[in-house]
Amino acid sequence: MYIRPLLIAISSLLFAPVAAAQYADHPDARKVYTALQQEHGFSPEQLAWARNVLADAKTLPQLIKQEQTAPERTETWTQYARRIDTARIRDGARLLQRHARALADVEQAYGVPPSIVAAVLGIETRYGNITGNVRVLDALATQGLDHPTRTAFFRSELIAFLVLSQEKGWDPRAPKGSYAGAMGAAQFMPSNYRRLAVDFDRDGDTDLWQLPDAIGSIGRYFVDYRPALAWRRGEPLLVRATATRALPKGLAVNQRQPDLRFADLADLGIASEVPLPADFPVGILKLPLDDGGDEVWIALHNFYAVMTYNPRVFYAMAVAQLAAAITAEAYASP
Repeated sequence: MYIRPLLIAISSLLFAPVAAAQYADHPDARKVYTALQQEHGFSPEQLAWARNVLADAKTLPQLIKQEQTAPERTETWTQYARRIDTARIRDGARLLQRHARALADVEQAYGVPPSIVAAVLGIETRYGNITGNVRVLDALATQGLDHPTRTAFFRSELIAFLVLSQEKGWDPRAPKGSYAGAMGAAQFMPSNYRRLAVDFDRDGDTDLWQLPDAIGSIGRYFVDYRPALAWRRGEPLLVRATATRALPKGLAVNQRQPDLRFADLADLGIASEVPLPADFPVGILKLPLDDGGDEVWIALHNFYAVMTYNPRVFYAMAVAQLAAAITAEAYASP
């Protein structure tokens, strides 16, 4: 006669909610609180608020796996390039028409062409249609306090998110984004949201879920995020190349900034489709294909400017090629 009560008791234990305060009491949570107090001037009341927020954060270990196996890390260029599809090209051309004024203003203010801004939106969120369905709080708490190798980066973003939430009067439990905590149509991390987002439609609110603000913020990002690699008005991104022989062993390829001069390429067995000044800074891109071969490209300064947005060569190449396809679609003869 004691079996039923015992089963009920066991069931209540099995299905009881997991204690949500684990992140509030996490060993590294004190680093969050200390930074909020010392670097951002949080009051005792604000620190108590932050602790209550972390108490509501949920552990989502699958997000760590997603970050570690992101397509930019695991796919060939052939696979990654499938993002340059008919729908993205068509919708990008439509974006150029629907947001022509904002895109023109961005080009005037920052020098970034409309097609590049559109391509970033297309690769990131399909033009604001897929902005992520994970609570930013959960993503940043999981990555910032439990990631095996990148806790310092994500913890700093968790701190920035809590500060941003205070500044904007957000309930930090509400915003949703990517597995890494990126937000809005432009997929800005919280620190970049605070530093680089602009109220481009001048409605009094910097809202990166709204396309005008996302468009303006992407333009500013390319100019102000890393001044040494700021976008250069009117310059191209890439030149197609051919390897006339096997590339030298140990040759650095797919770097994050130009590391050669154009004059160096001939000695390396790389022929450019377009001549450039001998001292022009360049880098070599080598993109693996499914058939075992490679594509070879010459990367120029503005290609590396795109890489400041996402430091993966496949990402920047997808943006560059999608931008070219959007331009061709937008100005194709009817």
